[in-house]
Amino acid sequence: MNAVIVAGSTKEDRLPDKAFVKLKGKFMISYVIEALRKCEKIEKIAVVGDPEKLKQVEGIDLIVPQSDNMMENILRGIQPFKNDRRVIILTCDIPFLTGEAVCDFIEKAEQTGADLCYPIIRKEDNLKKFPDARRTYARVKEGVFTGGNIFYINPAVIDKLVKEAKKVIAYRKKPWKLGKLLGTKILFLFLIGRLSISHIEKKVEEVFGIKGKAIISPYPEIGNDVDKEEDVKMAIKYL
Repeated sequence: MNAVIVAGSTKEDRLPDKAFVKLKGKFMISYVIEALRKCEKIEKIAVVGDPEKLKQVEGIDLIVPQSDNMMENILRGIQPFKNDRRVIILTCDIPFLTGEAVCDFIEKAEQTGADLCYPIIRKEDNLKKFPDARRTYARVKEGVFTGGNIFYINPAVIDKLVKEAKKVIAYRKKPWKLGKLLGTKILFLFLIGRLSISHIEKKVEEVFGIKGKAIISPYPEIGNDVDKEEDVKMAIKYL
């Protein structure tokens, strides 16, 4: 399976050029690349970003020039692998990521047969590993979860996803807006504490016309991103 790391800087970034922030003498993106290389399921790694800066980074198979828009960068990154059965997309700001976490997510995603899989992590698991982490959490019937920073996707469905996916990305840290996007029933069930993961999966299939699955990951490393100045101190501490 091939992987795409989105490392382009956009105007929405709170931490400019975060892929090249140095953490203990190493670029942040290098930690992500090393984790991918430690998962035997990964073949090629494409990175979307500044070509000149990315020349400094080892382990990249394909450099894709960035745009100033996150969704456009994702589309550009997938283009070389558009005929693949599945591809994984990651952000460049998850330096705690491990090869074990990547392989576990891919294995569970493959078993679903879904077009799109997204990891979610239990709050208690996250706080046990990273007690200082500040994350956005959402409560569903199965527990309280935060989202990950990796997607498993069928490139063939990407075109139909683009319009709504832009909204999902914009609202990914705003559970209320994300709930409204998914519909009144979903929002109501969320408010009364009866929303389940299967409700969301069925709604995703209805709205997007694809099979989507949430993967409960036991690896908090997959979801703790470093996208603010204050996160850098935490990253150095845990690394």
